[in-house]
Amino acid sequence: MASNKILVIDDTTVVRVKVREMLPPGNFEVLEAKDGVEGLNFILQEKLSLIMLDFLLPKMSGWEVFQKVQADPELRKIPLVIMSGRKEEVTEKITEPFEYFEFLGKPFDQKQLIGAIKLAMAKAKQPRPELVAVGAGVSVKNSTLSTSAVANGTVVAPSVATSSVATPTTPSTGGVSEADINALNEKIVKMQAEIDGLKKQLTQVVTFIKQKIK
Repeated sequence: MASNKILVIDDTTVVRVKVREMLPPGNFEVLEAKDGVEGLNFILQEKLSLIMLDFLLPKMSGWEVFQKVQADPELRKIPLVIMSGRKEEVTEKITEPFEYFEFLGKPFDQKQLIGAIKLAMAKAKQPRPELVAVGAGVSVKNSTLSTSAVANGTVVAPSVATSSVATPTTPSTGGVSEADINALNEKIVKMQAEIDGLKKQLTQVVTFIKQKIK
């Protein structure tokens, strides 16, 4: 039984067969999915060594599948190759450089396929910031973005620490009122929205600078 499983998610049978035939003989099994929903089911159910994901898919787009994979701390560790006939379709959603996955343009030959797989596996090993849910009882820290990140063309969202927020106590009752908690939660949501807006603005600045440099 194959110890490694490679999932190819593409709505074109020719592409799926092409990938299967181009892969060198080895101890692995190739799984095929013809749409995003089927592909995501494989991702959730199987222990995969590599995902090859077409960006434009029926039922659920490759972009939606990508977002769901990246939102899971374990799934996003799987080496990923995103495929598309038009690179701009990908860069409209995900800015370059592609730090944690590799892009493979269509059409491609065997050398390009193998090269993309090797790079995807190398990128998957890079350390990544931990995913932290934003909600009640968390404090927002490190809201400033480094200038080096802008220079390198990457914008990293400010981290959200999991440490509890120190809430003011009410001397008369010895505890925190519900009104205080609601007010604090509103402040946290507002701060996160401001951070998201700052990230979006910086992304636009980086894109503008890169266009001017070209």
